[in-house]
Amino acid sequence: MGRTAPRHTSAEFVGFLEEVVATTKWATEIHIVRDNLSAHKTKRVADFPEAHPKVRFHFTPTYSSWLNQVEIWFSKVERDVIARGVFTSVADLARKLRKYIRAYGKSQPFRWSYHGCQPPNPPGGYDMTGTAH
Repeated sequence: MGRTAPRHTSAEFVGFLEEVVATTKWATEIHIVRDNLSAHKTKRVADFPEAHPKVRFHFTPTYSSWLNQVEIWFSKVERDVIARGVFTSVADLARKLRKYIRAYGKSQPFRWSYHGCQPPNPPGGYDMTGTAH
């Protein structure tokens, strides 16, 4: 699900949250991961879970956007759509973003995992005796 908006205010964010709740009536819990943008920290946003008890908010720690999978998604959108795009208007950009989101949503879910500091073993293993160059 995606939405474009001319500004990022708490009113627009709450409107998006209402759309999420309305389109996921089947869900028993909805977990929303928020960054520390001021539009996400207003009283109106903070009060949203009281009116929608199945909604749970989680914040990413300050200065840790590398932990935030949404940041990875935005980076992918920027590389795939925006960086090399030609747009005749803001409406054209919004249309192309929505088209990309719909097409991406038809593919496999984005899954992330962490396996510690050890890289996966390639076929044949690693040669730990020589130098890298």
